[in-house]
Amino acid sequence: MKQKTRQLWQKQDQHQGDRWRLFSAVSRALTIEHVFYPGSYVDIAPSFVFPAVTYLDADKRAAAFFADREGVLAIIKEYPGSPKSPALSFLHSDYTEKLPLPLGTFDLLVSLYAGLISEHCIEYLTVGGYLLANPSHGDVAMASLDPRYELVGAIMSEQGAYSVKTTDLETFLIPKRPESLAIDKIRATCRGIAYTKSAFAYLFQRVS
Repeated sequence: MKQKTRQLWQKQDQHQGDRWRLFSAVSRALTIEHVFYPGSYVDIAPSFVFPAVTYLDADKRAAAFFADREGVLAIIKEYPGSPKSPALSFLHSDYTEKLPLPLGTFDLLVSLYAGLISEHCIEYLTVGGYLLANPSHGDVAMASLDPRYELVGAIMSEQGAYSVKTTDLETFLIPKRPESLAIDKIRATCRGIAYTKSAFAYLFQRVS
């Protein structure tokens, strides 16, 4: 393993195991095989849980990180319960561009601190598949306004542990300022909006 690979991962994993616990909670709630993670940087935590993950980022450091494939696989194997033969691939690209990926094949689309993934990458998500998004950069707001998505879960965080709430979902995603729910404004600013009740992240299902 290259020294830089280890250093990049240690910096990414500064809250040790946090993303591992997040994706583990998602895996307990959903049956997921194929994951697409645009804007991943070097966050390989999905591969600690899911058997096949496609990562994408435009950052050169991410490209160098994933180029050390053996090093990345070694990190994955350090985590108990990780897939025995993880399938992972990396695209050094911009997710807003046309991608060399099959349409409608991924079970889970991940949007964490990376912009409007829900809008730009929905075509790669199978109908019936899921979007995991956090409120940063406005993507939860965008997904909540998109009729192709339906809210099916709220991911709660308490003292470093995550759980998926599937009841009383109508109490979530109520904006403190209703006028903030304007698609053009969300696209222009890529900023999250304030809700009366918050969760760490949300799960949406693609319904059409």
